[in-house]
Amino acid sequence: MVCSMLFRQGMATLLLSMLCGHSFASVVITGTRLVYPEKTSEITVSLENKGELPILGQTWMDSGDMNSTPNNAIAPFVLTPPVFRMDANAVQSVRVRLVDSDLPKDKESVFYFNLLEVPTKSETPSTGSSLQMAFRSRIKVFYRPKALNGTAAEAIEHLQWTVLREGNGFVLQGYNPSDFYVSLSGIALVDGTQKFTSNADMIAPRERHNFALPTLKKLPSPHGKVEISAINDWGAYVSSTQPLTQ
Repeated sequence: MVCSMLFRQGMATLLLSMLCGHSFASVVITGTRLVYPEKTSEITVSLENKGELPILGQTWMDSGDMNSTPNNAIAPFVLTPPVFRMDANAVQSVRVRLVDSDLPKDKESVFYFNLLEVPTKSETPSTGSSLQMAFRSRIKVFYRPKALNGTAAEAIEHLQWTVLREGNGFVLQGYNPSDFYVSLSGIALVDGTQKFTSNADMIAPRERHNFALPTLKKLPSPHGKVEISAINDWGAYVSSTQPLTQ
């Protein structure tokens, strides 16, 4: 989550100007990712304010720019309502509607749903000056065409892995032959009793992604394997052990 100072520009625009990584938002987004199936008129995002104060909220979509704001974000979606107030313990639904269907039909596309929440001022008088902070939450939205081959669950099991030399070290290259994105939460190369971990990431459809292995000093044996933890459509973690290809 990103913690920001609030900049008001008119009644409906909230901008991000400060980043902070040690605070906690009050509003919870139901789910850790969204799937927007082709031919669906709209999907709904459910929010719940678990805090003790009302908040002002603003939502927008972006195409992958983590520093996007409502003013410069680019994505083919309209969100309703874009700005709202939520009382303590209240729930709020945000409708997401695709307005430009000119997206690839043979693979998934990924976008991001953003929520910026600003706590209202407490009615309890405070002593001294105070800084009002805003909190940004961000989750993935996968646009899923109807005519894709296989399933998202099968895509996790069909990854292909190779260890390659890169400079003076090695990388674990993952290839995703499917039409779906695969989001990894954990990844490790296992060679006998040794385990070499790397930072997890997402692998796009029909693309390769290199994972650095800074502690690996030589090519693994032919019996090496890859242990992964992936995140499925429901936000659950799925473990899989997969062979290396030479």
